[in-house]
Amino acid sequence: MFSLNPALILILGALPALLLKGPLRAVYILLLPVLSFLQLYTLPAGSRAEFEILGMLLTTLHLDKLSFVFAVIFHIAAFLLILYSLHTRDRLQQMVTLIYAGCAIGAVLAGDLITLFIYFEAAALSSVFLIWSRRTPASYAAGMRYLIVQVISGLLLLTGIILHARSSGSIEFTQMDPGTPGGALIFLAFGIKCAFPLLHNWLVDAYPQATVTGTVVLSAFTTKMAVYALATAFAGTEILIWIGLMMTAFPIFYAVIENDLRRVLTYSMINQLGFMVVGVGIGTELALNGTAAHAFAHILYKALLFMSMGAVLLRTGRINGSDLGGLYKSMPYTAGFCIIGAASISAFPLFSGFVTKSMIMEAVALEGYTLAWLVLLFASAGVFHHSGIKIPYFAFFAHDSGIRCKEAPASMLCAMALAAVLCIYIGVFPQTLYALLPHEIGYQPYTMTHVTTQLQLLFFSALAFTWLVRQGLYPPELRSVNLDADWFYRKPGRWLVEHAMRSIVTGEQRMGVWIKRLSFSAGTRLHRHHGPQGLLAKTWPTGSMVLWVAFLLGVYLIFYYVY
Repeated sequence: MFSLNPALILILGALPALLLKGPLRAVYILLLPVLSFLQLYTLPAGSRAEFEILGMLLTTLHLDKLSFVFAVIFHIAAFLLILYSLHTRDRLQQMVTLIYAGCAIGAVLAGDLITLFIYFEAAALSSVFLIWSRRTPASYAAGMRYLIVQVISGLLLLTGIILHARSSGSIEFTQMDPGTPGGALIFLAFGIKCAFPLLHNWLVDAYPQATVTGTVVLSAFTTKMAVYALATAFAGTEILIWIGLMMTAFPIFYAVIENDLRRVLTYSMINQLGFMVVGVGIGTELALNGTAAHAFAHILYKALLFMSMGAVLLRTGRINGSDLGGLYKSMPYTAGFCIIGAASISAFPLFSGFVTKSMIMEAVALEGYTLAWLVLLFASAGVFHHSGIKIPYFAFFAHDSGIRCKEAPASMLCAMALAAVLCIYIGVFPQTLYALLPHEIGYQPYTMTHVTTQLQLLFFSALAFTWLVRQGLYPPELRSVNLDADWFYRKPGRWLVEHAMRSIVTGEQRMGVWIKRLSFSAGTRLHRHHGPQGLLAKTWPTGSMVLWVAFLLGVYLIFYYVY
């Protein structure tokens, strides 16, 4: 059997997309995810592709049941996202989308830590262009911060891999101990990409600054790659239960007061990721099934919600709840698809979220985590408020903003329609999804207890929202900037960097004077190349460069001998 990695079809096939134009390019880029999926489907279970380099055995392809589930949904997402992107003439975004999706598929099919690291970093480097493609000062700055965080995560991952390999003698991507130095760094690296509390700000900062298409694409891959990595390496790690609970709870308060509706959805994404992290922390077969299923459903309904908000932004040029309202008159199909996405994320019966989220809550209850179950119940009510009600209500209903615009382009509507159909299909026929899950467990979501409990929760949540709005107690949609935890390091960090740069310049000037004095005292003369005089572009004196090289070598030697 030809074990070609399906990821390579997307990554290598993306390059010719820049050269094609018109309908031919549209057909070509839509065909790539289909061909890649067919290759994945024809691979037998347990397929492996290995080769040795520099004394290391790399497993670039390792197909098991868990990786298969994530690879399938990544292919579905890739097709829907490419279809959604056909409204734009920006070929770079479409090429980047294919490469990014290919890297995500490659990551979940990786059988060793080095291959995983390569795909993670390639995904980070490619995805940043979806932010920069918006071509605004805010998107450029957000993209730079996004890239810095992803590089830091990559450095932590690489360092953790080195330490883990030295202690265990293996680079196999399998269950690890977070109590070891290498395991702890790898755990932290995955935590950054999964948007753990206090490590989440890159997501809320960067995703809303991306292009109309870029935000939808970004929502599908990076964080779910991290969920897969946690499920593979750290399943059953109890601290993940409490980290996940915090992730489900704190975004609710930010989402309720946030005005930018795409930022509301990014906070909602952290909330939903929290459910998956809790499932990984529980670590039972039912919980891991729930994590995989919820990640599958989440990619679809979250993409659908981001698609609808992207269509609104494209047609109106606005995305703040205070500026919108009444758009159901101009964009009725988009409004309908948005409501389907809202019903799915809110876990209404007969929609996808109901048949996946309930698995995680059932697993939590069976393991006796009563407090955790109550927090998840509160989080479920919260997500109904800020994504199930707030998003469609303030965008398409509420007060009439007077905006009259065209309906979304045909390619956008087709992508939203397909995503909506899948959300409903999974909710009505959950066994189709359950058959893909890694563990065979007879789970029935449509029991009287599950249905009545969830309907009561939704009913009282809707009643509370209605009462708060009528009493004028619900936070109004106002033009505002909400401060998050990143304020505590962005403001001092900016001052620290500026101070450090001034110190470097001052030190360079003093060192230059000192070197010149020594040179003249020796009867010699230094020659400098006069080029651009920016801080990073200007020529540095030889002495300062020697000091920096010595410093870096010293750090390397210390690290080498200590470990």
